Amino acid sequence: MNTKNIVIVDDEPTTRQGLQRTLERWSNGEFTIHTAESGADVLRIAEKTRIHILLTDIRMPEMNGLQLLKTIKEKGMSPVVIVISAYSEFEYAQEALRLGVVNYLLKPVGKKKLIEAVEEAVQVLEKQLRVGMIEKVVDEKIVDANTKIDSAKDTIRESIAYIDQHLKDELTLKDLASHVHLNPSYFSVLFKEQVNLTFSEYVTRRRIQRAKELMISTNLPVNEIAEEVGYKTAKYFIKLFKDNEGVTPSVYRKTNNERAF
Repeated sequence: MNTKNIVIVDDEPTTRQGLQRTLERWSNGEFTIHTAESGADVLRIAEKTRIHILLTDIRMPEMNGLQLLKTIKEKGMSPVVIVISAYSEFEYAQEALRLGVVNYLLKPVGKKKLIEAVEEAVQVLEKQLRVGMIEKVVDEKIVDANTKIDSAKDTIRESIAYIDQHLKDELTLKDLASHVHLNPSYFSVLFKEQVNLTFSEYVTRRRIQRAKELMISTNLPVNEIAEEVGYKTAKYFIKLFKDNEGVTPSVYRKTNNERAF
């Protein structure tokens, strides 16, 4: 997984460097701490890498902090933002809040208050990334199937729970039917009727969904992910994944990791 980025923008070198030193000691290598002396510098950084957390001064020459936030928003970027300013005028705070700022700190900022604010921002960021991951891996047919589960028969609910907990294992219709004490033919018909997917379709879609989660959230190689989701050979898994998603697992991982991180 790529290192996440914090950008500090302030036109005062002493402030900028002091904030950077504090955050580098705090982050312990988990974040890359970038600095910028103007809004234009921030936009140049944003062209090369995703900004996860932005600490910005309000009063800067040419482009002030609020103008920078508006520009970032217009460009479709959504870093978690902390405003740091020597000015406590209420209208600045109001406008900053409208632009989605999560904290507003007044200079001089003590180390404790800075770290507390950044740790809060990290929590917001992690929530955003979790939501983003869910959006990327969601399978509408699996969502529909799980929506139907509440009104499904107990045997089907039990089957779905078993499948979800045993994706790594061999899963056959005959074994599942035996697990819920039903005739395999009757179980097959009942499953399709209640879930709106055949047994094999559900298992395949659920395994692919889990594989996508692992590709975005871990560095596991593709062959290990294949094993984790119940496929003995990476070759078969890659073919199945491409048939379902239109791209290979490697391409999917590269594309979505770049967008998410």
